[in-house]
Amino acid sequence: MAKTQLNVRVDETTAAAARERAAQRGVSVNRYIEELVRKDAGERGRSFVEAAADFMERYESVFAEEFGAEREGRR
Repeated sequence: MAKTQLNVRVDETTAAAARERAAQRGVSVNRYIEELVRKDAGERGRSFVEAAADFMERYESVFAEEFGAEREGRR
């Protein structure tokens, strides 16, 4: 996978915390930030899927009533 460079400005406290946490994990700061972003994106994706499933469960009967006949080829 191709890599893209990002330039990010953070205060010194945040930079020091990132360096420290990366060192504790034995990875570079780049790798640490990349893992944080991937984790965050994964959690958002999971949250979206859960919310969509909940929505469909709650409103399935409404959709079936409104669109069920069309879905089955009847009008």
